[in-house]
Amino acid sequence: MPTDPYAWLEQSLATIHQADWYRSVQTIHGLPGATVVLAGQEVINFASNNYLGLAGEQRLIAAAIAAIKEFGTGSTGSRLLSGHRELHRELEEAIASTKQTEDALVFSSGYLANLGTITALVGKRDLILSDQYNHSSLKNGAILSGAAVVEYPHCDLAVLKNQLSQQRQNYRRCLILTDSVFSMDGDLCPIPALLDLTDKFSCMLLVDEAHATGVLGKTGAGCVEHFGCTGKQLIQIGTLSKALGSLGGYVAGSSTLIDFLRNRAPTWIYTTGLSPADTAAALAAIKIVQQEPQRRAQLWENIHYLKNLLQQQLPNLKLLRSESAILCFQLSSATDALKAGKQLRDAGIFAPAIRPPTVPTSRIRISLMATHEAAHIEKLVAVLKDIC
Repeated sequence: MPTDPYAWLEQSLATIHQADWYRSVQTIHGLPGATVVLAGQEVINFASNNYLGLAGEQRLIAAAIAAIKEFGTGSTGSRLLSGHRELHRELEEAIASTKQTEDALVFSSGYLANLGTITALVGKRDLILSDQYNHSSLKNGAILSGAAVVEYPHCDLAVLKNQLSQQRQNYRRCLILTDSVFSMDGDLCPIPALLDLTDKFSCMLLVDEAHATGVLGKTGAGCVEHFGCTGKQLIQIGTLSKALGSLGGYVAGSSTLIDFLRNRAPTWIYTTGLSPADTAAALAAIKIVQQEPQRRAQLWENIHYLKNLLQQQLPNLKLLRSESAILCFQLSSATDALKAGKQLRDAGIFAPAIRPPTVPTSRIRISLMATHEAAHIEKLVAVLKDIC
């Protein structure tokens, strides 16, 4: 007698509920910003990657509307077939200029940029060494590539060097994968030391700048600029959907790399091009980042203000080491994290719990924006004092 082949779905969901891993969407109303309306309640938003507050910026909105009027709502095809517009090339040139690389390539999302680039660069005869805390898109890109994949403990370069010493000679090519800002911890990868290893062992280095673009570096170019590694030979990937307030992803690097990816990256070749509205909004955002460094300065002022308040008023809070706009504090269990998230929400603070399997230990993740006011930060600390 045949059984229901889908019965396992309910059983799996029940297991997710029991482990306090269940997730559901929460509808936000109105423009994204430092405060948002959530289920009819106005809350201070510490859950957004809108680091510079550009997702609700009127100049981005105007650019998107103008692009729709001129080019329509969709690109209608892959860039190689019928979807390429001059806006796409303008954006790629702006990204390359910001990153000070020879060229850049825009994808329809950051996830697609990672999947397509990794699978184009390495295959079954190759080795990938990947930081344990890398984003899902890097991990899945590594798996899809068919390469041998070895994780190294988070930012542990001694282990990484040992792995390279033991295994590099057994493979045709080697690719090291890392986030530059780790999105659920807030710390930075040691790019200069990684570049030393790539030189010594003849490896490629791919750095995901998703949470660094627009935030770190003298001009907001990211972690590579922050560490003084601009112009070094590496592959930079990022998103247009965080500090730049739009949608899409990019790869920046040598002209040879970009030309190769145009011909070999499946998630670029076989995907409809980024919409005109998203492309124009991202282009407008890059111009603002270049022309208004005070936005980035205000973000860092907010970061330092929050850190100082927490050190003064909550010295026992288990903060993870952070060098970015992301601050996290750990809790002993998913149940405790969910409770803390609800208490924050009830008090008008939106900073939800982050739980396994996304992270190894449950936590509350707080992300700062340039548009947060001192009063917003002070209320967050006051509420944390009551619940922690």
